[in-house]
Amino acid sequence: MSDEMELITTSQNGGILQIGIQRPEKLNALTLAMYDALTAALESAEQDNQVRVILIHGTENSFTSGNDLSDFAKNPPAGEKSPVFRFLRTISQAKKPLIAMVSGSAVGIGTTLLLHCDLVYCDETAKFRLPFVNLGLCPEAASSYLLPKLVGYLKASELLLLGEAISAEEAAKLGLVNQVFPSVDLYNRVITKVEQLVAQPPASARLTKALLKENQAQKVAEVMSKEGNLFLRQLASPEAQEAINAFIEKRKADFSQFS
Repeated sequence: MSDEMELITTSQNGGILQIGIQRPEKLNALTLAMYDALTAALESAEQDNQVRVILIHGTENSFTSGNDLSDFAKNPPAGEKSPVFRFLRTISQAKKPLIAMVSGSAVGIGTTLLLHCDLVYCDETAKFRLPFVNLGLCPEAASSYLLPKLVGYLKASELLLLGEAISAEEAAKLGLVNQVFPSVDLYNRVITKVEQLVAQPPASARLTKALLKENQAQKVAEVMSKEGNLFLRQLASPEAQEAINAFIEKRKADFSQFS
């Protein structure tokens, strides 16, 4: 296993599979290899009858700051079978209850993946940001469909078009998270919720999740595919190249030359 894949950890106990994103020195930025490891962990959980609930988390300083742009620049996704899109399809189609625990930054896919979780908890340090337009890209993970349904069109437009960060408190008001806990209590409070869910009848929990998602499942798949194709097109665009180069060079991007 590569060093990058080892940055995704798994531990299983009492019907709970914990999936950890463990790259704190890079704010848990995700590489293609890390997406492969996340997908493998989710697929394994779906096949393991001992797993009733999946808990995904980052570290104290960050849930995930999104894609590692340097890695993306070196290894751009080439199609819908690319690791990032495989991960998004897998998490969107997960049949077992999925809970997210968020501290620190949740940027880009760090926020959009939460739209596919069944319960989301965070602490007061959590910051949520969707900087796709800022990077010359477009939304992914069916967020252009799911986010307006959740927070309303105008707020979704603000979050996506301006790419400004929102606090844990505002995320809770918008319904992006279920509850905000103090940092010192976050893990214990979330584990209490997870254990409560583990104690529920497992088939009933899976069926209820399936019913909640059934009416939008086909639309989510269609939008995710369309977004993915447009994302790939934008990734190769001069706008995105300017944004990514500016990030790597630690300077402000200049989009004045584009129309």
